[in-house]
Amino acid sequence: MKLNKNDITAQVKKANPAYRAFLIYGRDEGLVRERADLIARQLVKDLGDPFLVANIAPDKLKSEPYLLADEAAAISMMGGQRVVRVDGAGENISEAVKSFLANPIGDGLVIITAGGIKTTSGLVKLFEKAKNAAAMACYEDDQGNLQSLIFEVMGQNNLSVDPAAAAYLQGNLGSDRMVSRGELEKLALYMGGTIGGARLSVSLEDARACVGDSGSLTLDMIAVATTGGDLKALDDTIHKAFNRGENAIPILRNLARRLQKLHLIRGSMDKGISADKAVMTVVYSPYSPEKRSLMSQLGKWSTARLSNALEIVMQAESDCKITGLPAEAICARACLRIANAARG
Repeated sequence: MKLNKNDITAQVKKANPAYRAFLIYGRDEGLVRERADLIARQLVKDLGDPFLVANIAPDKLKSEPYLLADEAAAISMMGGQRVVRVDGAGENISEAVKSFLANPIGDGLVIITAGGIKTTSGLVKLFEKAKNAAAMACYEDDQGNLQSLIFEVMGQNNLSVDPAAAAYLQGNLGSDRMVSRGELEKLALYMGGTIGGARLSVSLEDARACVGDSGSLTLDMIAVATTGGDLKALDDTIHKAFNRGENAIPILRNLARRLQKLHLIRGSMDKGISADKAVMTVVYSPYSPEKRSLMSQLGKWSTARLSNALEIVMQAESDCKITGLPAEAICARACLRIANAARG
């Protein structure tokens, strides 16, 4: 069975006993592991219990395909339903799975994870066509999924989140579910729970204190300082980036994205659209700190000047690749030229 988004949410909360096996796959390996563990814990609280959880290596299953059926049919010495895990699987286990699904004996639940497998693979098709098994795709978190995760983790820790803090977290958490969850749990620990039984609220300052020291945020600070003409902030942040080992190319590309957003906004304004509405076409939330930042800089730029700035960035990236000159110097000079243009 091929599961859609709503089906996946339901199965993660309470798996259908008609399914004897789950295939959990996709690019977000953190989400793959999280969903596999959540389904397994519906049957077994301690996933390290050797009596209730059997782990089979994919290579071993390829050479001994009967092991899957044997482990699923085995009865635990301590009682209870068993879970059979096959992590890091690939096409090499297809025959074992096909044999098991054709005649599943016992009541063991088989959970297979395959992070890098494609939707067109034979193993995925096998699960999608089976009536007693389900395939669950896991892709990188988008803004909607991140928002749900933020409120889920904060709610579990009896915390609320200010709209500006939620918008900031959406913009600065990554796409890997496990990494994002870890950052949010760190934030919850920083907040320290409740005071006198009152529920605390995570502010923008709290979010920045815990999730602010990231490489992506440093690149954003460089871009904001450049397009805002803030020479001191630009000098501080670009030196910080180079000292921590950042490459010039990501800095330039992130700056180009910032300029493209400003260019799109100014272009919409030239057509008579209000600044507020134009900005909302490029940001994900009205509470986003990026919205305020973009709004504050619109008066410094015209579409023509933004086009020139984009040309400077593209030329700098090309020079970094072909001239043999120090990329850091090329990048810094390009940022300085654009910052000076913003001041004039």
